[in-house]
Amino acid sequence: MNIILFEPGEIGLPLPCKDPRALHILEVLRRREGDLFDAGIVNGPRGKGSVTRVGPDALHFLFEPVSDPPPADLIHLVLALPRPQTARKILNEGASLGVASIRFFPSEKGEPGYGESSLWKSGEWRRRLLDGASQAFDTRLPEVRHDPGLGAALEALPAGCTRIALDNYEASGRMTPALAARPLAIAFGPERGWSDAERSLLRSGGFALAHLGARVLRTETAVVAAIAIAKAAA
Repeated sequence: MNIILFEPGEIGLPLPCKDPRALHILEVLRRREGDLFDAGIVNGPRGKGSVTRVGPDALHFLFEPVSDPPPADLIHLVLALPRPQTARKILNEGASLGVASIRFFPSEKGEPGYGESSLWKSGEWRRRLLDGASQAFDTRLPEVRHDPGLGAALEALPAGCTRIALDNYEASGRMTPALAARPLAIAFGPERGWSDAERSLLRSGGFALAHLGARVLRTETAVVAAIAIAKAAA
């Protein structure tokens, strides 16, 4: 953790010593009473935490805000619901790279059971976002939504987005920084590829089909590569 993140309601309350954040402060950062550490409020200011007391069961701390976080990059991801282990990586990397939103939808060629994973039901998905943001020394988390289908996901995108859909089969050219004007929406299909109906929906929704080269990439790799290309345009 490069910054310790707290929910707004946690400020001023003791932090149990078994909490991973307390363990990090005490055992990794080796902070003791009177010491400072980098801290922030989720989707709020960054600042400094100070350890006021270390008890047998809890760490007590104060928080002083210093600055607002930088705004999220106006990149919106639209993703066919992937395998849970893939989704974990995408949530982490999306938060680390600072995208504005991630919208998941059940695709025609995807596995509907992916949406029943404990990842989504236990709250683990949000912990993955927190891990990515704290790695990046940021407090902002991407907005994460589950839409009933591709059409609903596209309708929910901000107006005026540049729209690119990655497709290894029918794309006319590479995704390049020149194509990635902000705000930007990037759509990623399932492992088995887009259906004909989904391609038609994307085209009618203003998406240009592009690819990342001749190599076939894992979804999580394609997400990171596409974001990197988009950030090269900034």
